[in-house]
Amino acid sequence: MNYSVQVDKKAQGFLDKLPQDIALRIVNKLEQIKENPFHFLEHYEGEYYKLRIGDYRALMDIDFQRKIIWVRVIDKRGRIYKR
Repeated sequence: MNYSVQVDKKAQGFLDKLPQDIALRIVNKLEQIKENPFHFLEHYEGEYYKLRIGDYRALMDIDFQRKIIWVRVIDKRGRIYKR
């Protein structure tokens, strides 16, 4: 049940601006969800899912047919839900 993870340009831009240690922690967590994504993901409004990574959150949607996890937004916990 391996999924592939694709990061949107907006989310990648946010990762590029973060300190390297925090960005690496987020990338490692995204790699970890490939094997069994629903162990880590929680359902969020509509068809989105959220991933908790310390003080950061990633919002993503999933293409179940092609087994692709699309990371749409990554941001701090306090800001991400105001979008």
